[in-house]
Amino acid sequence: MTAQPGSPRALSPDAGPGSAPAHRIESSARSLLAVRQLRLTDFRNYRQLRLDCGLEPVVLVGGNGTGKTNLLEALSFLAPGRGLRRARLDDVGHRLRGEAPGTGTGPTNWAVAATLDTPDGRLTIGTGLEPGRGEGSSSRRVVRIDGKAASSQTALGLHVAAVWLTPQLDRLFLDGASERRRFLDRLVTALHPQHAGDVAAYEHALRQRARVLAEGGRDPHWFTALEDTMARHGVALAAARADTVHRLDAAARLGIGPFPRAALTMAGEVDDWLDTMAALDAEDRLRATLAANRLRDAEAGTTSCGPHRSDLAVRHLDLDLPAAEGSTGQQKAVLVSIALAHARLVAMSRGRPPLLLLDEIAAHLDAERRTALFDEVVALGAQSWMTGTDAELFAPLRGRAQILCVADGSIAAV
Repeated sequence: MTAQPGSPRALSPDAGPGSAPAHRIESSARSLLAVRQLRLTDFRNYRQLRLDCGLEPVVLVGGNGTGKTNLLEALSFLAPGRGLRRARLDDVGHRLRGEAPGTGTGPTNWAVAATLDTPDGRLTIGTGLEPGRGEGSSSRRVVRIDGKAASSQTALGLHVAAVWLTPQLDRLFLDGASERRRFLDRLVTALHPQHAGDVAAYEHALRQRARVLAEGGRDPHWFTALEDTMARHGVALAAARADTVHRLDAAARLGIGPFPRAALTMAGEVDDWLDTMAALDAEDRLRATLAANRLRDAEAGTTSCGPHRSDLAVRHLDLDLPAAEGSTGQQKAVLVSIALAHARLVAMSRGRPPLLLLDEIAAHLDAERRTALFDEVVALGAQSWMTGTDAELFAPLRGRAQILCVADGSIAAV
């Protein structure tokens, strides 16, 4: 397959090596984080895929179920976490269309590999699910950076900042606080790479403590160790959230073009402590509270205090009301405004914008806001990846983006 002049070389699974794209965003090349090549093996509907890219935004167009979102999900695994679908890792492996996870005969092990341009030079990342090494051992996720095994996936955050918006997030302000915390933690990790490790350590200790309480455990030494872990990592993650929300609030209050201004605050007991005391004092208070609440938490079947109970409060400043009380379109506009403000903040703080993964982003924006969104991602120099079923919605990006057609596991330049 031959790409059109001035377009990237988009490769189907069997195509040969591609050539470099003819156009560049030269002004941002030194600070850009960009995927230059993406390779998938047994990932969702892709048996084998190689895609060579330029630095520009990437638009993936095609019908529903052709694999557009699967590509964004693959890219989301270049950052810490469970990806934009939060899928079980053994459900990500290749399967035939219509085949339910775990019911087919296809392999469950999968791999995502990428070559990236970063301000520090060329970088390769590989991650995926590999078989266990011993008899009876389960598969596990592995991460390799420049060919060397990483101790954990949190190492990805040192190199890749990625933020995504999906149609499921359109209900972010209406759904429970846990969804907002997960969304916020992705934003925080882009600014504080160690945050993903603090979240993982805190949540592991939280589950362990809950299990011991449910089993009737009374060993004070075991509880003390778990609660110390929760206090140290819990206050660290709460402090990183507070810093991010404070800075993001200042950026979101400015607004971006036709997108609304927004205000953000943290709401929670530990968050209130950090407003009035030093972090070490907050750690001591959380340790003491957890110890005092053991019997109460055992009876209730839940841990009653900690950053896992915090919430992100968002207000639509132009309408002067909570974001949740706006219309569906107004909530979507606030969400996009926050994402763009965050991308600006990351670009200023880390010297490069994050990868923006925007699934079906254009369908529910009017023409003015679509154009403003496209202009902003180009001005940022962000390699945003956008999907949609209607190529005409992306017409303002022609000549400024790589527009690719996705059709059942193969990709071609438009």
